[in-house]
Amino acid sequence: MFDSEFERNLFALRQEKLKAITELGQSAYPNQYAATHTIPEVRAKWGETPAEVLNGTPESEGVAPERHEVSIAGRIMAIRAQGKAGFATLQQGGERLQIYVRLDAVGEQGFALYKLLDMGDHIGVTGYLFRTRTGELTVHVETLTFLSKAMLALPEKFHGLSDVELRYRQRYVDLFTNLDARQVFVKRAKILKAVRSFFDARGYLEVETPMMQPIAGGAAARPFKTHHNALNVDLFLRIAPELYLKRLVVGGLDRVYEINRNFRNEGVSTQHNPEFTMLEFYQAYADYHDLMDLTEELIKHVAIEVNGTTILPSGEQDENGNDIPRVDPQGKIIDLTNWQRLTMIEAIQQYWPPHLPMIGDEVFDDAVSLRLFLEGVKSLHQSKTPKARIENVEFRELSEEEAYRSSVTPQEISDHPFTLTALFDLVLYRLNQSDSLGKAIYSLFEAVAEHNLFQPTIIYDYPTEVSPLSKAKPDDPAHVERFEFFIGGFEIGNAFSELNDPIEQKKRFEDQLTQRAGGDDEAHQMDEDYVRALAYGLPPTGGEGIGIDRLTMLLTGSKSIRDVILFPLMRPEHQDS
Repeated sequence: MFDSEFERNLFALRQEKLKAITELGQSAYPNQYAATHTIPEVRAKWGETPAEVLNGTPESEGVAPERHEVSIAGRIMAIRAQGKAGFATLQQGGERLQIYVRLDAVGEQGFALYKLLDMGDHIGVTGYLFRTRTGELTVHVETLTFLSKAMLALPEKFHGLSDVELRYRQRYVDLFTNLDARQVFVKRAKILKAVRSFFDARGYLEVETPMMQPIAGGAAARPFKTHHNALNVDLFLRIAPELYLKRLVVGGLDRVYEINRNFRNEGVSTQHNPEFTMLEFYQAYADYHDLMDLTEELIKHVAIEVNGTTILPSGEQDENGNDIPRVDPQGKIIDLTNWQRLTMIEAIQQYWPPHLPMIGDEVFDDAVSLRLFLEGVKSLHQSKTPKARIENVEFRELSEEEAYRSSVTPQEISDHPFTLTALFDLVLYRLNQSDSLGKAIYSLFEAVAEHNLFQPTIIYDYPTEVSPLSKAKPDDPAHVERFEFFIGGFEIGNAFSELNDPIEQKKRFEDQLTQRAGGDDEAHQMDEDYVRALAYGLPPTGGEGIGIDRLTMLLTGSKSIRDVILFPLMRPEHQDS
């Protein structure tokens, strides 16, 4: 409980204060307090009321001003006493209000209580409103009630927790000492409300599907595993609700959505948390083109409902407290009304490093063409890069994609020419291992284009090999009707025309099982019951998943996913090595 001897001693000191408070006739931990107003309500109602109305005027001498009496409760965020009077600041609901305590107004016992209070304590006061000489709206206290003692000291007065990791571990302190952090989670709640209103207005039904599943399905990810004792079965925490939601469409629920908690046993980064929130929705008789239009409408709707604008905030404010807009690397404001749509190959070509030979359409015709092109570019690139500089850069062995992704970031590929060699090695490795043109193209896209997609961008027509649940394009079986959309340099959502052919779905599951047997523990498992559900007839359907955490990051200007999750998963503070 105690991080230091100082905290232990402080706790003991405040125990003595609490005892003294009870000796004044106050309850140490009362059950409730009957307030007439919240602090936000007081500010909303009287925040603009002039001093002449609250205090009276010189011309009205001898005539008492109209009294506005209130009873409020809150946490003390500042307190000071001078002789027989003192000021304190109470906080509640994310807003603060000053109180004024005088000995002759609250009496001997009331003022004795006031002198035993500390920052962080909860109190209730009754009194009337007035403005100080500096114009500050203030409650002139007439009665004071003790509600709860803060047994530990607050951090840095009004500045809150400065240690970022401590903010995540002690979110309960962060929320009342850092009002900016509190506002992030208020906005998160508004985002969820806006999402629900959007879909409810369009005839969607909100549903709930299992969080513990016998088969981890609906995405390519490593699951968490658990065991049900009564049934004596192993279960997985869901990595996605997709297959259950599509079962509901088979059952005749043509438009469904779920705001769901997903769990993936993977790494942690500024964009990834093992436990995260997704919106997934499915619409019968629609395809991925319909969902592209719906997605643009949804994101604009949520932004306006939450921020009142489609301009993304940077997370910083100007001297007047106004949000500074977020801009892309070219200095252009990021506007959620400004969307572009590119195929995956078009995106690779658009963001291909300009100092390399142009990558034409013919390069993507087959695996051989792509391999020959990349080998030639790699050779040319190495010949133009000083050997000494290459030798000074160490790369992990590219035995698998994870080795590459953990040692080289997409940004480094643009910033440092050495990493292009690593990129070519990765793609060539994939081609040599499986001759999978689709996976190689996807790797190129992730490395070359994805981190450049700051303006709202829809990337569509994905390779079939990386989309086992998507429907093939009628005129191009090598690609599926799938899109992802990107804002701010990372992916926010993923959608496709759902595969509804049970025979083809079973074949793709079997292909995934082969990959699983080859060591890919993120490959999809066989789900016989889902195939059976498709056999009863899934209508043409469009489905999409959107990351609520990442969307919240964008709309609040947050830099890390941990900033928008109340209690992110953390490594234990004291972990045996």
